Amino acid sequence: MASFGLKVIRLALSGVAKVSPHAAGRAAFRIFATTPGRKPRTAKEKELLARSDGWMRQAQRVELRFAGGTAVAHRFAARPCEAFAGRVLVVHGWGSRAAYLSALTEGLVAAGHEVVALDLPGHGASRGRTLTLPMAVRAIDAAWQRFGGFDYFCGHSFGGASLACAASGLVPSVPAHRPRRLVTIGSPSEMTWLFKDLGRLLKLDPKAQVALEGHVERIAGAPLSAFDAANGAGRLNVPMLVVHAEDDKEVAASHARRYAASGPNVTLEWANGFGHRRIVSAEPVIGRIVDFLAEDGRRIAA
Repeated sequence: MASFGLKVIRLALSGVAKVSPHAAGRAAFRIFATTPGRKPRTAKEKELLARSDGWMRQAQRVELRFAGGTAVAHRFAARPCEAFAGRVLVVHGWGSRAAYLSALTEGLVAAGHEVVALDLPGHGASRGRTLTLPMAVRAIDAAWQRFGGFDYFCGHSFGGASLACAASGLVPSVPAHRPRRLVTIGSPSEMTWLFKDLGRLLKLDPKAQVALEGHVERIAGAPLSAFDAANGAGRLNVPMLVVHAEDDKEVAASHARRYAASGPNVTLEWANGFGHRRIVSAEPVIGRIVDFLAEDGRRIAA
């Protein structure tokens, strides 16, 4: 059952659409691009944030500036006693933050990696209340420039899709940044479905839906169909690990299958039972990611 707030939004957009479908489309986009509040919403999120506090305090905090916004990067240095395993950029999903990926970043550091965990605009320690895919890719570009590139990318949900788009150079005016290996966890494979689902959720009429998609394309500088991370992944020619749960209720398993079908460089592994959020903290998932990145180190050593 739709919440009272959603019903009010639907009613308001319906009224606006009768006067101006374009105005309704722009309003729908503003709703979509507005990031959620940063306070933990559940007891589990509060517990996770409190548990990660000590770990996050160990990071060097770096503010990144780019056209249209700012972001905060948390750099965890590689342990001096470990053989250096490479630099990893880790990016969270929509409504999340770097702190919620602490189990993953700790596991990577323990394996000898230097880790940079990004708080996307409007999330975590980063300022703002707006985020779009082009903004995320520009933040990734800023991190690449600031830290001198990355050996590996690892992202959850929206963060994984953003990294795949960044590696493939799908955002106009932002150069492609190709790591040696790429990992996505519970990530969407393309953006068109997102705005179709948004239209269904908000019950936009056909004209307002067209206006919404047209507004997105004007902002992005390319057709929505261009932001197909799965197609881009197949052309990357670098090993890619796609981890997904068939019981993921937020990003359908069909997205993982699209990635897997895009090329022989993509390996799909199911992490069933972990859903969309617990998957990033699951020990078997973190262990598999560490092993996947270590395979690259063994290949280079050989």
